[in-house]
This record gives sequence, C-alpha cells and structure tokens, in this order.
Amino acid sequence: MALAIVWLGSGVVLSWAVLPTFIATAMCLLAMLKLQDVEKFSTMFLNYDLLARRWVPYGYIYPFAELGAGALMLAGVLTWLSAPVALFIGGVGAVSVFKAVWIDRRELKCACVGGSSNVPPGFVSLTENVMMVAMAVWMLAGH
Repeated sequence: MALAIVWLGSGVVLSWAVLPTFIATAMCLLAMLKLQDVEKFSTMFLNYDLLARRWVPYGYIYPFAELGAGALMLAGVLTWLSAPVALFIGGVGAVSVFKAVWIDRRELKCACVGGSSNVPPGFVSLTENVMMVAMAVWMLAGH
C-alpha cells in the first residue's frame, strides 16, 4: 500500500518516502484492527500497558490516538500534533512491552492487532511502538 501511495503521489516507486508512508499506513491499519472491538482491545491492553494499568481510559483512547496520528502523518498535516502523539503512545508502548516480555517474562496475548489475536507480545508489538517513535522523531527533526 505504501508503494502504491508513493507512486500515486510522485510517480516514483522507490524513494525514501516509502518508509514513512509504510509506517503511517501500518499505524492506521493496526489501529483499525484495534477499533473492531475497543472493549476487548482495552481489556487485553490492560494486561501489560503501564499507563493503561494506572489510568484505564487510556486503553480506550489509544486506538483512536494511533489512527489519528497515522492519518495525519499520511496526509502530511498537523505534524505539531501527530508527532508528539505518536512519540508518546509509541514510547509508553515500547517501555510497557519491553518490561512485560523481557523483564517480567510474562506470558501474555498481544493487543497490537486487536482484541481477538493470539499473537504473543514481543517482536510485533515492540516493532510497532519503536517505528511510531522513530517516525515521530524523524518528523520532529523537520523531515
């Protein structure tokens, strides 16, 4: 999808624009999976997210924040809003997943692809969060 979007916008398939477009598209798609059943997502998310465990409404807000940040990044607008949101949710998520999986060594189901998955938190969720942080930092650096 990212290749198609970049080609449609510039007529060039392989360019550096593919990576941020891929990350923003992935954020939107993953958020939509979470939004299929927000209640189930937030329940699973509470099992490992450090902020959601302290403030339950965050589990309900998260997928909307991810979708909003991803859509704004795709559109290339309101960077002052999308980048800090992605940096925040990606940063909290990365720390939460790292702690739950590699420090606490907990066996959990990941909420990263919605509430109905059997994906163990780890590589997929950590990658999702790290890419959100990287995208936010790249945007805040002026690209």
